[in-house]
Amino acid sequence: MNEDFSYQKIEELVDIGLGFTHTPSYTTSGIPFLSVKNITNGEISFNSTKFISKEEFEKAPNGAKPQKGDVLFGRVGTIGYPHVIETDISFCTFVSLGYMRIKDSNILCNYYLKYWMKSDLFYSQVLSNIQGIAIKNLNTGWLKNFIIPTPPLPIQEQIVKELDTLSDIITKKKEQLAELDKLVQATFYDMFGDPLKNEKYWETEKLENICSSIVRGPFGSTLKKDFFVQKSEFTYKVYEQKHAIQKDAFIGQYYIDELLYKSLKRFTVLPKDIIMSCSGTIGEFFEIPANAERGIINQALLKFTLLENKIISIFFLFLMKQLIINVEKKGSGIQNIGSVKFIKDITLGLPPISLQNQFAEKIKAIEQKKSLINQSITDVQLLFDYTMDKYFN
Repeated sequence: MNEDFSYQKIEELVDIGLGFTHTPSYTTSGIPFLSVKNITNGEISFNSTKFISKEEFEKAPNGAKPQKGDVLFGRVGTIGYPHVIETDISFCTFVSLGYMRIKDSNILCNYYLKYWMKSDLFYSQVLSNIQGIAIKNLNTGWLKNFIIPTPPLPIQEQIVKELDTLSDIITKKKEQLAELDKLVQATFYDMFGDPLKNEKYWETEKLENICSSIVRGPFGSTLKKDFFVQKSEFTYKVYEQKHAIQKDAFIGQYYIDELLYKSLKRFTVLPKDIIMSCSGTIGEFFEIPANAERGIINQALLKFTLLENKIISIFFLFLMKQLIINVEKKGSGIQNIGSVKFIKDITLGLPPISLQNQFAEKIKAIEQKKSLINQSITDVQLLFDYTMDKYFN
């Protein structure tokens, strides 16, 4: 605890407002009506919001009418994500959102309050109250008794300044990453054109002709979890959809024994093989690294073994990703790849290996920059976490 800080119950410093406890009558336009779904990463989104009439807004309780300067937060299902309201737009809220309105701005700063609601100190008090409760609900009956450290206002403002500075650095570095991602895509289109239109008239090949193998994991009861065993010297890892989505070969603890593997040998994945998620979340790719465990894929994955004299992995990954993005943009999103033949029959424009290698060199240079920025983000995040802990421990 910080000796210069006093510690008070939150109800002594703020009024807590709740949203509508009943579903109002919606209109096609009027006053925005927000729920916890409209809070994303601590930011208000008025996209896809519902509306109520001006008359219903005027009759609504004050607890459902946040104002500029209030700290809005999720209180049902999604807990937290505090946001200081900076807009003058009038809106109403459902019961899944709450707000805190500071009683005396000479005692408590709203942005300091926001950071407190992001701290371990706040969440430890949440967890101590919701243990054993099926539906997470930030109940105001016990929220009002939460303890908040309250240093003098100038110290609060200095804390906010420190945390804002670190937060802004992280935000700007993430924007740099986004710009580098745009550069990658621009480089691809500049060198190879639109992969769907084959604008540069590359020779075309079916996907099955540039791979030595395209295989989907075994269907049905062939690979039930009942067959999984503990890891040992003679077991094989089962690669699942999460490995492609999370780009990580070292998660998951599912293994099969040598006997079952022999019947499933054709589903083996080796270093340099590329796996693709093909059920639910479609089109996440991951290249199996050299130090990955030996294993097989399950039915939610496709495996590609590339013919390296025709296509290199970096070019293949970007090409396939662009194809899938284009399919999604056209509203033809695939929910499940039921037939491997559908994939094998995809026709691709195939530029020379020399040009693919030039692209790979450019991408590697960009990825090196991204790696440095990501490391910088990690370092600043550690400093941010340390600062939060220092003031709110």
